[in-house]
Amino acid sequence: MQRRTYLKTMLAGAGALALPAAAQGSNALAGCIKHTDPSKYRLYHSHQNPGYMACQYPSLLVSSDLTTNLFFLDRCRIMPGGGVGHHFHNRCEEMFVILGDEAQFTIDGRTSAIKGPAGAPCVMGHSHAIYNPSSKPIEFLNINVSAVKGRYDAFNLDDARAGVPLDPIPVFMTMRLEKELLQPVKDYLGGQGTVRYRRALHPEIFRTNWSYVDHLLLPAGASEGRHRHIGVEEVYYVMNGTGEVQVNEETTAIKKGDAVPVLLNKVHSFRNNGSQDLELMIIGIATQKWVLDTEEVK
Repeated sequence: MQRRTYLKTMLAGAGALALPAAAQGSNALAGCIKHTDPSKYRLYHSHQNPGYMACQYPSLLVSSDLTTNLFFLDRCRIMPGGGVGHHFHNRCEEMFVILGDEAQFTIDGRTSAIKGPAGAPCVMGHSHAIYNPSSKPIEFLNINVSAVKGRYDAFNLDDARAGVPLDPIPVFMTMRLEKELLQPVKDYLGGQGTVRYRRALHPEIFRTNWSYVDHLLLPAGASEGRHRHIGVEEVYYVMNGTGEVQVNEETTAIKKGDAVPVLLNKVHSFRNNGSQDLELMIIGIATQKWVLDTEEVK
């Protein structure tokens, strides 16, 4: 099913669609990391919303970037008066995340204004939408995990959710990513220094093998220690800052807007070698529901 209706008028050309580095069998770590690039954004209408989204094309990550059931990770801007129209998912789960400002989130026909950084998970069999009533773009991520590898579905409701009544308190699940909620952890996973960490969403939230979303902040000089997961793959999205990632024996630099896929059994660690906080959102997807593991590696 086509997820987007693209316009002939674009913000920038996207070039040829190449296979992801992981699908090509490349071992080059730098080639597997995807970078946010506004020059690749295209304007389009999403799920019958008459306003505009501006999203990177191709998607920041696609299904073939992981062996587990990630379907896509989109990096976008919700343009003023734009958004994603109201729609159902019956065999995938999706979460809209705003990286700042405020947007109107809808789950199952109930709408609330939520300030970022925050998100709202939509589990299978439920509906959702998002709308930007403001006069400026909102930085946005869309994360989709399917029940069956590579299979997507959506049922559109032809409703932009613009100008609807707002509940002052959301009556649906939300994910908050405020730094004030993080807790200090010394020598995290065998790393150096004291990081700040919180599991923002737990496995109970989801019906698919989507297992968690973690929020991790590494102060200057701190690190997440070397570890691996036999049954879980992860995507580290860099919310702020710069640093470096090591996967097996390769090391490369990372910066704000990067998405780092970590495949099964890959030994990985992250270090803040900059002067500002390195802030990460970690998406965990298991090979089997409830089967989670972490093994520290010296």
